[in-house]
Amino acid sequence: MSITPTNSSALIIIDVQNDFLPGGALAVNDGDAVIDIINSISPSFPNLVVTQDWHPKGHISFASTHDAEAFSVREVEYGPQVMWPDHCVQATHGGALADNLQTDRAQLIIRKGCNIGLDSYSAFIEADKATSTGLAGYLRMRKISEVFLVGLATDFCVAFSAIDACTAGFDTYVIEDACRAIDLDGSLAAAWKDMTDAGVKRIASDHIDVA
Repeated sequence: MSITPTNSSALIIIDVQNDFLPGGALAVNDGDAVIDIINSISPSFPNLVVTQDWHPKGHISFASTHDAEAFSVREVEYGPQVMWPDHCVQATHGGALADNLQTDRAQLIIRKGCNIGLDSYSAFIEADKATSTGLAGYLRMRKISEVFLVGLATDFCVAFSAIDACTAGFDTYVIEDACRAIDLDGSLAAAWKDMTDAGVKRIASDHIDVA
């Protein structure tokens, strides 16, 4: 299968930030390996969107906020919440996009998780399943009908974004080798099942015709 992106195609780069790279506060194993792959395919896409986790200090998802054990799960107002190590704090090095990620052509940067009392894995809908980031409306206004997701992490922000993109009516692809996973207690296999059930298509970067 070979895919040639068109004006109705968008590449969405999810959370390729220093805290998710080796040495970061919430490092994804081999996370830096996605950067060269993303850089190689992004020029093929007329439309480019980038997302950033962008948490205030004391965010509801931080284990330190609750004096909780990292990676435990607590019930909060909007449901179960993983207690993460502090990460991607606003205006910090950890929250910055990777230096060698090529983002000059990005038309939009979505910053998510900015509300201190609400987490947001998805680029489309925050964790309360009601608050929109505005991305779906933006894509529709730009007459974009298909989206291709890459970045970090496959089993959390990429998966949530892909499922919500499908729900919003976009033809949705995840470029598997341009993503890496945390894989917490089987979360990667579960995420792929959920994505497949939602209608997300699973492809590799060599399926994209490079410009």
